[in-house]
Amino acid sequence: MRLIKAMFELVLLLVLVVAGLVGFYFYLPYGPTEEKFVDIAAGTGTEAMATQLEQAGIVRSRYAFEALKLAHGGALKAGEYRFDHPTRVMDVYARIRKGDVYTRTLVIPEGFNIYDIAQAVEAAGLGSKAEFLAAEKQHVELIVQWSPAATSLEGYLFPDTYKFSRHATAQMMLATMVKRFGAVTAKMGMVDADIVRTDVARTVTMASLVEKEVHIDAERPLVAGVLENRMARAMPLQTDPAVAYGSLLRGTWTGVIHQSELHSDSPYNTYVHAGLPPGPICNPGVAALKAALQPAQTEYLYFVADAAGATRFAKGMAEHDAQVAAFRKASR
Repeated sequence: MRLIKAMFELVLLLVLVVAGLVGFYFYLPYGPTEEKFVDIAAGTGTEAMATQLEQAGIVRSRYAFEALKLAHGGALKAGEYRFDHPTRVMDVYARIRKGDVYTRTLVIPEGFNIYDIAQAVEAAGLGSKAEFLAAEKQHVELIVQWSPAATSLEGYLFPDTYKFSRHATAQMMLATMVKRFGAVTAKMGMVDADIVRTDVARTVTMASLVEKEVHIDAERPLVAGVLENRMARAMPLQTDPAVAYGSLLRGTWTGVIHQSELHSDSPYNTYVHAGLPPGPICNPGVAALKAALQPAQTEYLYFVADAAGATRFAKGMAEHDAQVAAFRKASR
């Protein structure tokens, strides 16, 4: 009986020791108390990954991490991971199996131009504004299928919310935005193989004007219709946002359109040059693109904002002048 009791106590002791070790290595939180990044390269094996995590102070034991791989299996995903507090090894394993990599969010609203996007990239800590602007002019091959003569990616960086790693290059971000443009416009039937390439470039340029001229989606087809009507009658478009964009490209934009800019020889001066500007002036969203594809069929030739922020449309100059006068009076 004494032998049986001793053996029982020994087994119990071993069970308690094993339970203690399991609790210590698997359940007791461990790790950094301050922000720390671990970048796991593609193709890293489980053993090397476990060693990297142990050396970085993320897990207490690489053997515990490897044991979880044996017990649970699953593919472990490469990428950069952020740790900022002690946690259980099983939670670390679950994150890496899920691929919960660290990313930074980049929000591109409809109507942002390349300068706005570059500023947003810099603000998100994803690179410098200057590097992004240089890259977007360098990699026009990304849109050659839609705009062979393009000198900029303006218009094709689709507005959306993106998530990029800290190591994403400007070219990688640009390619992602252009790919998103292709996917969205393909669903709209805009970049179908049957559409001539120059039509895509024209549609995007028209959509960029519509995007900047009004902010109410229901008014966008009407504005597109006005612009098409004016071009059909060989009337200059007289779009202020295009003039402002030309000044922005020249580096002379002050936030206000001056009379000198309305008489400048800029190709974006739609008061002097007939037809569309040479390229998009911003990156339009879905509503503006749809309006450019299907402009409203009306006899309107003019439009102006009213005091409430809506848009008033007119067929003739007298009606338009009255609307402008009413707006100025309300503004005063």
